[in-house]
Amino acid sequence: MKRNVTLIATAAMGLESIVANEVRNLGYEDVEVDNGRVTFDADVSAIPRLNLWLRTADRVKLQVGKFKALTFDELFEQTKALPWETYIPEDGEFPVVGKSVKSKLYSVPDCQSIVKKAIVERLKQKHGVASWLKESGDFFRVEIAIHKDTALLTIDTSGQGLHKRGYRTGQGEAPLKETLAAALIQLTNWTGDKPFVDPFCGSGTIAIEAALIGQNIAPGFNREFASESWGWIPQSAWDKAFEEAEDLANYDQPLNITGYDIDHRMIEIAQANALEAGLGELVQWKQMQVKDLRPKQENGYLVSNPPYGERIGERKEVETMYRDLGMIMRDNPTWSVYILTSHSDFETIYGQKASKKRKLFNGFIRTDYYQFFGKR
Repeated sequence: MKRNVTLIATAAMGLESIVANEVRNLGYEDVEVDNGRVTFDADVSAIPRLNLWLRTADRVKLQVGKFKALTFDELFEQTKALPWETYIPEDGEFPVVGKSVKSKLYSVPDCQSIVKKAIVERLKQKHGVASWLKESGDFFRVEIAIHKDTALLTIDTSGQGLHKRGYRTGQGEAPLKETLAAALIQLTNWTGDKPFVDPFCGSGTIAIEAALIGQNIAPGFNREFASESWGWIPQSAWDKAFEEAEDLANYDQPLNITGYDIDHRMIEIAQANALEAGLGELVQWKQMQVKDLRPKQENGYLVSNPPYGERIGERKEVETMYRDLGMIMRDNPTWSVYILTSHSDFETIYGQKASKKRKLFNGFIRTDYYQFFGKR
């Protein structure tokens, strides 16, 4: 029997439209885009598919209810009125987390406590439990988020954030999130038959995400999700989603992807991460300085998150690398170059004005994504 639910794919600031496109490409329509989230209605079978396929979303949440709440009494009564028993079984474990922004109910611990109490009362009543709930079964992470006095109640279906692909065996000091790396690639029009280079590859995230995209491998294929054990999502829905992912993967697509880094330790970590991702020798790794980069093919793509030079003493060194890269890529005009950095003078140092740039956040750092389109 088909059953519709309201789902929210959460997104980092600046990635909402990319997440919305991914949701639409999976066949879900009437998508509502808001700050930090993309909301839409779908059958419950969407939960496995979205968790498996979304490359740029942070989490997939189930919306249980949304309402105005100006007092704690209103919060309690309206939370209790929601059909929690539809989702949380008698023995379900359901911690409540919360946040509140620009709202009369600003005490997050009080909001969490009231929501928890309301759900307990509802579940005891509907499941016919006289004393207390054991909470020894499946895990359901409930969130109360209040913004401008509107309360949004959700259950997280993902478990660990979707950026946790399961392949990261090691990382550098400031690793790029896998979801942001995938977004950087999706903001290009690169396809798996074109050369792809990351000359500041670090632990290899951008190159690995490119390989997954190039062979159309579902990013969640090698991990688990909180909702896999939930009784109201048929096991057949999970089986079908994994079968679809296996069928759509194009393991025969040859790839020309290379990651370079000046630090041999990072190259070793990147190789280990690629092996853990099941990519074997699909991505080539090499220790090299950016000034030695010499693209051999035409019409390639360079996508990178180089050092920003934010630490004292690093700025001159970083600016030299930017300058070297600009000189090299001017000799390779058919290549498209995409650089994420917080350095405000990047275009001047690189020696060229970007065809396009987009504001993005790398964690809490405001950055620009500079896009230089190659001549075809």
